[in-house]
Parts: sequence; structure tokens; C-alpha cells
Amino acid sequence: MTERLLDVRPEALVELTAAELLKSIRAAEGRTILAEVVCPVMPLLYDVTNAELVAALGADIILLNLYDAANPAIFGVTPREGESVIRALKYLTGRAIGVNLEPVDPDIPVLGSRVTLEPGRIATPQNARLAYEQGARLIVLTGNPQTGVSNTQIEKAIRRIRRELGDKIILAAGKMHGAGINGEMGENIITEESITGFIQAGADIILMPAPGTVPGITPDFAKKLGDVVHREGALFMTTIGTSQEGADPQTIRTIALNAKMAGADIHHLGDAGYVGIAVPENIMHYSLVIRGRRHTFRRMAMRR
Repeated sequence: MTERLLDVRPEALVELTAAELLKSIRAAEGRTILAEVVCPVMPLLYDVTNAELVAALGADIILLNLYDAANPAIFGVTPREGESVIRALKYLTGRAIGVNLEPVDPDIPVLGSRVTLEPGRIATPQNARLAYEQGARLIVLTGNPQTGVSNTQIEKAIRRIRRELGDKIILAAGKMHGAGINGEMGENIITEESITGFIQAGADIILMPAPGTVPGITPDFAKKLGDVVHREGALFMTTIGTSQEGADPQTIRTIALNAKMAGADIHHLGDAGYVGIAVPENIMHYSLVIRGRRHTFRRMAMRR
């Protein structure tokens, strides 16, 4: 019997396979929190990692941004001999760990100056395998600002990584903002056609901006595309990737409720509340909206 992610204790959560984690998210019925942290940034609380902090405020899954699979490091995490940095983080947090990889499109023009990525951050099958072997069970194929990540390249990356790893890894795909591409902003960030293409290529989860975080993304628009995702058998993740993870609590609560009504299975909060992490209290505020005090405080209180 599949346990809802709400009920999985930390010592079991870190051991879930990709398939088990996916089933647990589905069973939780829209009450899963994913919080993003930037790996090279000094922790907000100095000697407590940002990943530990988001876990303490209610995150079920931690997503690593700017993670270099070829030169893995997370500020504040010192693995034991023979241990990967992701496995060390799992031990510290008791949470499932995901990694952002970016399917850059070198031939497409970017608004402003293009951001050049380290080779270990690019969405290649080799980097995906490294991340998996280091302990990640989720790979998110998306783009940071001005990196030139396109939907065309996202679909290609899904196919290549799925061929490399099969069902050993969960693949999430989509964009939280335009990533610098003029033709993929606002309502053009994602379309029904791109959703179908991503899922047919092998994506388990489709992500798109939460209502109110990108111009033109209304609750009705998100609900319409979320219905397409569910009809095709995938999970739906709404994202806050526009620094509104640093907004006031009322704005966070509004985004959370709209995302829940749009059908989100997973609720993502980004890493730019201050630098490298959402405003910690906003993770709790968001959680209280989508799953109430009981499940919020249980997740916060659970320790290994």
C-alpha cells in the first residue's frame, strides 16, 4: 500500500525509490511542498544549512539549484569519506532531494546578456546519471534567468535522459519564467502542445508558473493546462520562480490557494526570498494553506 507523502517519516522518505516517491506524491492529493535552495550560497543561519532550514519549515522535497554534478558541492555540507554531498544532505534533512539541470539552447537569442553555465549544470545524460548516482531521485529540467533554455531543448533532454536512466529517476519539465527567451514568456511559457510533447518524451511531472507569478498566468489558465497534464497521466507542479517567495504572507497565501484550485500536485517555492532560499516563514504560510496546521506541524516536527 502506498503511503501518502504527508505520512512518510524522514528515515523512510530518504530511502524512497523514484517510483515510490512519485506514487506517494500522487497519494498526497496536492499537499506536497518542494522548496528550492541555491548550492553555492552561504546559509542564512550560518551553521545550519539552508536545506535544513526549509525542511524545518515544512518542505517535503528539497530542490538544489546551481548544483554542478561534475563538481558537486553544497555550502555548509561536509560529506564523510566515501559519501556523496547529496547523501550527506539527505542525512541532515531527512528529505528527498532533486537537482535542477538546464537544457540550454545555444542557437536561440537571449534578452540581455546570456548566462554561461558550468558544464556540470547542463541537462546531459551524463550529468543526470551523476546526479542520480550521487543520490538525487528527481531531476527538474528548467532554466534560470537568461540561460536560454527553450521548450524544444527541454523535450530533447527528456528523451535523452529517459533513455539513459529509465525509470530510476523522476523527470520534471517546464519553465518557471521565460529564461531570457522572448517567444516563451507570459502565456507562451508553456502550451498544450509542449505539455503533450514533454509527456510523450517521458516526463513524469510538468511544471509551470503558479497563478499570479508571471504576467498572464491566471488561475483559469493554469487550471486549463493542469487538466491537460492530468489527462495525459502526469503530475502537475506550480512554481514560484519570480522572487515572490519573498513577498508578504497574504500574497503567498493567495498564490497557494490559487495553485491548489488549479490542480497542483506539487507546490514549488523558489530560492530568491533573500539570497539562495525563500523567506523561511513563507514556506510555513504556504503549507498552512494547502494542508492545514496538523500536516504542516507534523512535517516540521518529524526528525530522523
